[in-house]
Amino acid sequence: MEHAIMVAAALLGAGITMGLAAIGAGVGDGLVTSKFIDGITRQPEAKNTLFTNTLISVGLIEAMAIIATVVALIMLYANPLLS
Repeated sequence: MEHAIMVAAALLGAGITMGLAAIGAGVGDGLVTSKFIDGITRQPEAKNTLFTNTLISVGLIEAMAIIATVVALIMLYANPLLS
């Protein structure tokens, strides 16, 4: 019974971790992209610099979501309490 509770808790924790990471990445990407569009409308001549900074920012935001997915997989498959 205790093993089943630990497995259920690991699954729930992994699901919550991945869900919150996806929501956070979506919100972060939306904010960065909206500021990019706002910057282009204000200063069209700075488009190349803004585009480079936007790609770097979106990449870092998505990296955090991937790291959260790795942590969730570790909670599922490398949990020493489930052995």
